[in-house]
Amino acid sequence: DPRGIYTCEATVGGKESPPLQVHYRMCQNCIEVDAPTISGIVVADVVATVFLAVAVYCITGQDKGRMSRASDRQNLIANEQLYQ
Repeated sequence: DPRGIYTCEATVGGKESPPLQVHYRMCQNCIEVDAPTISGIVVADVVATVFLAVAVYCITGQDKGRMSRASDRQNLIANEQLYQ
């Protein structure tokens, strides 16, 4: 526990500095995070973001009102009829 009152004392002249009071509060519920943990969190965040972007693209890329592929073909008009 580094809390307390400190003073500096010079060896030459024997002078003392004014007292310095130190307050130190230690975190009781803190977790130390190292570099591999941070990099793992960053990689997981990037993967989740890419997965979410692909999912949104796939869902919004589909036309809900689109008809079946058979209706994509257009019937040609006969030569006797006027061109539309």
